[in-house]
Amino acid sequence: MNLSALVEALFVRLKQDLPGATAHEPMRAIPVGNIKPNFTHKLPPKPGGVLILLYEENGVIKFPLTKRQEYKGAHSGQISLPGGKAEPGEDGIETALREGYEEIGVDIKKMKVIGTMSEFFVMPSNFLVTPVIAYLDKPVSFSPDSFEVAKIFSCNISDLLKDDAIHKKEIIAAGAFEMMAPHFEIEGEIVWGATAMMLNEFRMILKDVM
Repeated sequence: MNLSALVEALFVRLKQDLPGATAHEPMRAIPVGNIKPNFTHKLPPKPGGVLILLYEENGVIKFPLTKRQEYKGAHSGQISLPGGKAEPGEDGIETALREGYEEIGVDIKKMKVIGTMSEFFVMPSNFLVTPVIAYLDKPVSFSPDSFEVAKIFSCNISDLLKDDAIHKKEIIAAGAFEMMAPHFEIEGEIVWGATAMMLNEFRMILKDVM
């Protein structure tokens, strides 16, 4: 299936019932150590958006992922989709496209929205994000925001669809918490947590249309 055909199929599929928690829960990391994370929040979740940006290169359909810079925070050094917190007046789609421009340097006008997946609550950072699927007519050169992004790399959707794409291992989260984490291994990086949970919904949707 080429990108044009996939876009048409996704446009139809995303208007139907979505997998949601059925896809998310199998990828949830479970605390296994003596120190348990405390994710209680006194404030309502902050709105945000993340971007799955499809493009075709040499007949292969891909989307970019980012590795976050190291910082004092719940998601330091983790692999993520381009995305972040909504600015006042933005909806999830506008946020995702703006973050695509700010984090990986893609002109907003070049990104064409296909649709959205299930809203997702990112427990550690108290975000309620809208995962947005968009595409590019032509491949572009990505340019990372050096303040937020350590590197950009791409995932082939064919790798995401492999029967053995999901792995499991123990990791240390936030430098302190032992977690048994279902994950994807993409370009030598461990993709777990919220990103893996959202990607598993994308994976299930892809399997419906490919």
